[in-house]
Amino acid sequence: MEEGENIYIRGFGSFVNKKRAKKIARNIAANTPIEIPAHFIPSFKPSKNFVDKIKNSKKLKEILVKIENGELKNWKANTQKAED
Repeated sequence: MEEGENIYIRGFGSFVNKKRAKKIARNIAANTPIEIPAHFIPSFKPSKNFVDKIKNSKKLKEILVKIENGELKNWKANTQKAED
């Protein structure tokens, strides 16, 4: 990707470089306009197969049900505790 090439992994997704056009932004400290030049940013697009697997994941459905029932109010903290 560093040289501008895209990476395609079958069944997982694509890593591509997206071009961002130049734009005018504002330096809020000095209240002056600055020009941000055109540049490329890395982006990931999951494959349909990968998205379908995640959507149909039993573990994900169990977590969503627990969140809806209020069992996982702070679910990020709960997942970090489980990993330790």
